Amino acid sequence: MGPPATLPGDAADAPLADAGADARPVDQVALARLYGEPLFRLPTDLYIPPDALEVFLEAFEGPLDLLLYLIRKQNFNILDIPLADVTRQYLAYVDQIRQRNLELASEYLLMAAMLIEIKSRMLLPPRRTDDGGEGTDPRAELVRRLLEYEQIKLAAARLDQLPVIGRDFLRAQVHIEQSLKPRFPDVSVADLQEAWADILKRARLTQHHRISREQLSVREHMSIVLRRLGGRRFVEFHELFDPSRGTPVLVVTFLALLELSREHLLEITQAEAYAPIYVRLSYQPT
Repeated sequence: MGPPATLPGDAADAPLADAGADARPVDQVALARLYGEPLFRLPTDLYIPPDALEVFLEAFEGPLDLLLYLIRKQNFNILDIPLADVTRQYLAYVDQIRQRNLELASEYLLMAAMLIEIKSRMLLPPRRTDDGGEGTDPRAELVRRLLEYEQIKLAAARLDQLPVIGRDFLRAQVHIEQSLKPRFPDVSVADLQEAWADILKRARLTQHHRISREQLSVREHMSIVLRRLGGRRFVEFHELFDPSRGTPVLVVTFLALLELSREHLLEITQAEAYAPIYVRLSYQPT
C-alpha cells in the first residue's frame, strides 16, 4: 500500500501537512491523524514530529495502481497512452513521496525511469525489422502489464464482493438429538444408599437367628448376578437380593453389584427421582 498523497488535477490536490501547517477538515470529520488517532483541532502547546501528522488523501497500492489511476481518471486510451501528460503527473506524485520517504518511493522512481525511457524511445525514429516492417511500439510492454494488472484488480474486487462466512453471514447450526433407546438419568449415591437401607430394613424383618459359618465370595456372587441378568432386558434392584438368606449374603451381593458397576459390566439406572432403580447388563447381544 502506497503512502497517502495528492495528484495534480484532483479535488484533493494539497501538499502533505505537518504539525505546524494549516489544515482543513478532511471528509468533514477530522483534520488529520496523529499516530493513527483522528485529530479534530491542531494542538498549540504540543510538539508533533513532522511525520506524525498527515492529511487524508488518495492512497495507491503501487506504481501500476497509480499509473492506471491516472489513465482511467482522465479517460485516456490505454492502448494509446499520452506519455507526456501521464509522466508529468506521475513525476509530481513521486516528487511528493520522495521528500518524505525515499525508501518507499524507490519502486515509484523505477516506474518513473521506465516512463521517461519509453518517452525518449518514442522521440527517436522507429526501428525497422529485418523484413522492413515497423518495429514494436515502445509502450507495448507497459500496456500489457497495465491490462494484466487491471484484470487482476477487477477480479480481486469481484471476489471481495462475494459473501464470506463470518463477515456477511453466519452458518446456522441446529442440533437434533435422536435417540433410539430411552436414556435413563444417572443414579446418585444418595439414591443407592436409600435403596440399600430399605433392603436392609426388610431383611431385618425376615431374619432368623442362625449361628453358622459360611464362606462368601464376592466373585461368586458377581457370577450369580450376571447369570440372573442374562437374557433379561432389566431387573429391579431389589429383585437381585434374597432377604431370606440373611444380611451377610445381602452385603456380599451388594458388593458384587458395586464391583460389576465399577468394571462397567452392568448399568444401574433410574427414570426419575424416587422411581424404581433398574439394573441391566452393559452389553445386550443382538
